[in-house]
Amino acid sequence: MPHVVCEPCRDCRYTNCVLVCPVESFREGERMLYIHPDVCIDCGACVSECPVEAIYPDDAVPEKWRSYIALNAEMAPQCPVITERKPPLGAG
Repeated sequence: MPHVVCEPCRDCRYTNCVLVCPVESFREGERMLYIHPDVCIDCGACVSECPVEAIYPDDAVPEKWRSYIALNAEMAPQCPVITERKPPLGAG
């Protein structure tokens, strides 16, 4: 059961979560982060690191954001791995 990045990350993109991921499952998209479902080991370390509460286990994603399960699966393989903190979008 992988974790999923949902709507609150869009145009926000804090990167606190990537620092605690032990398997480098985060991918950097243009407007948000994604979790690669084939890499995520479901450790949950990232959940408490997200200041906007955008990360959920795939079986606990709120109904209004269920489309983000497929979006993460589609976009993560197309985006580069991110392992370092970067300024959030709109910061600076």
